[in-house]
Amino acid sequence: MGNPSGAPARQRQGGEFLCANRQVEQIKEIAEHVADKDVPVLILGESGVGKEVVARHIHQQSERRERPFVKINCAALPHGLLESELFGHEKGAFTGATQRTVGQFEVAANGTVLLDEIGEMDPVLQAKLLHVLQDKQFKRVGGKHPIDMQARVIATTNKNLDEAVAKREFREDLFFRLAVITLEIPPLRRRREDILPLAHHFLATYSEQYGSPVDELPEGLSAEFLEYHWPGNVRELQNLIRRYVLLPDHHDVMSVFESRRLRGAADSMSTAINDPQASLIDIGVEAAERAEKEAVLRVLEETNWNRKEAAQRLNVCYKTLLNKLNKWRFHEQGAEVEVG
Repeated sequence: MGNPSGAPARQRQGGEFLCANRQVEQIKEIAEHVADKDVPVLILGESGVGKEVVARHIHQQSERRERPFVKINCAALPHGLLESELFGHEKGAFTGATQRTVGQFEVAANGTVLLDEIGEMDPVLQAKLLHVLQDKQFKRVGGKHPIDMQARVIATTNKNLDEAVAKREFREDLFFRLAVITLEIPPLRRRREDILPLAHHFLATYSEQYGSPVDELPEGLSAEFLEYHWPGNVRELQNLIRRYVLLPDHHDVMSVFESRRLRGAADSMSTAINDPQASLIDIGVEAAERAEKEAVLRVLEETNWNRKEAAQRLNVCYKTLLNKLNKWRFHEQGAEVEVG
């Protein structure tokens, strides 16, 4: 595993995009390459992996860096208000519209608009957004005159848009329009060499912010960080570091880890437990298989998915490992891997 000492990872000017993982470095390189290309970017990944960090990095690396970066959470606004939030409205356009209001696309001007959680956008508004991206113009709600759209659009989502398109929950034409450049951020459990550099970065940031004397992580806590599964990804790591800076009690953080492990173990067995026909044997078998999956995945990540080397380290024959990977539908590095 790269960078085990936790030394600071490479960082270019323009944001807090820290990475030591090669796959994430490649994503960073692509992001910087397209920063000044006037095309939409779609950023995919689980909640908390750092999609907004990537979006802000693109903005900071572009010629738009001095212009506004406007974030719109498509999941936080009621569908009826989202159109007005995006495009603005004229006085009298609807009940309560007592004056003209400028939308976020106008606020962004020549900057960047981040459409966060775009997978939650109402289908009717998806159609309007598609036309805006195609025509580079929009109208305020209740307006008659088109306004030129000058902002660059970046969209993020933790949803599987391929499935959403198949279920007709997301427009296929909008998906292709947004996905000119697609960046998929891997979860933290698949980029373990990023854990300690990120932890040290957050430690330095919050120690300065809160005036704390804490300037290093205990060795035991660092080891726990490397072993933990991080279901909440970078955001979970960030908040746990903040807690440690404010309450620098090693045992307190260790107790948090233990409670989360127990909760994770309970979640992993939830299917069997909820089955009224399940026995203790069923539950034990399911828990054992999940533990086996996690052990195999960890070794695969540490060997950069060299299956022969992984088989040797796991002390199983190569064919046995391949059979297990096929059974669990594990994919090559760079694709999503489902555990459980």
